[in-house]
Amino acid sequence: MTVDVSSLVERLKRFVADEAPGMPLPGSGFTDTRWLTLAGLGREDTVLGRLAEGHADAVAILAELGGPAPSRGQIWGVWAAEPPSPVLEAAQGKNGWKLTGVKPWCSGAHIVTNALVTARVGDRSRLFAVDMTQDWCSPIPNTWHAVGMSRSDSGTVRFDGAHAVPVGEVGSYVERPGFWHGGLGVAAVWFGSACAVADTLHAAAQSSSDPHTMAHLGAVAASLGAASAALTTAAAEIDADPTDSEARGSTRARTVRAIVESAATDTIDRVGRALGAAPLCANGEHARRVADLTVFLRQSHAERDLAALGQEIAKEESPW
Repeated sequence: MTVDVSSLVERLKRFVADEAPGMPLPGSGFTDTRWLTLAGLGREDTVLGRLAEGHADAVAILAELGGPAPSRGQIWGVWAAEPPSPVLEAAQGKNGWKLTGVKPWCSGAHIVTNALVTARVGDRSRLFAVDMTQDWCSPIPNTWHAVGMSRSDSGTVRFDGAHAVPVGEVGSYVERPGFWHGGLGVAAVWFGSACAVADTLHAAAQSSSDPHTMAHLGAVAASLGAASAALTTAAAEIDADPTDSEARGSTRARTVRAIVESAATDTIDRVGRALGAAPLCANGEHARRVADLTVFLRQSHAERDLAALGQEIAKEESPW
């Protein structure tokens, strides 16, 4: 890694040790509390929120699928991106399961101690728990060149026959109810980070009488208010139907993620339009946050996600 992440890692370790064990699981009756925690971490630091959400998501997945319980001191990640190429393959031998190949988009590649990793078993995907301290796992240098989210260290990892423990059955990672519930944890971090970007505008507006500044602040407040309400409503719906018996999980998650993404994008744009280049050039924390959030929002698949949402809505009666 080419950036100093020591303070970030120490803060992440404190979260894992002191805060994560008490976080409610999705659908436990306190989902809103879970998302408020993640939003707070995102507001503190976008990358911290990203890595903390990965650990919290891993804990929830392990609980839902009956995987090994995390031990004290372990930092977990979830690495489930599956582009057409490269491919990570899993094979079972007399000494258990082993993973061979490379995995891209591994957040915290040098930071996590353990990871939940999807790998191909034949033509299907299966989830595995992997101890990242073993010699057969190695982050590949110079595979993460981002400026925004640079400290997330989301590079490519090579697995050379790494020992792995299956978690759940083939396909169960995406088929479980919590898959869509967990997808909203990322939106909670987006929201918190966007609030921190908006804080810069709010502070400037308190000593300004410029009507354009006020108009942008009002628009940002409306956007973020809508995002907050969408997250709160979704949390209540998840707690009312934790097993997703009504099959609303994917539609709900895609809708709320789109609302939060739009609010965060609008916030970045309006803060820049209201204040110009000054905070991006003179306020290092603000500039880093804008850069981090801009990259992190692209974890959304943009129009592809909207198209998938539209296809689901088109099959239903009018939702409005």
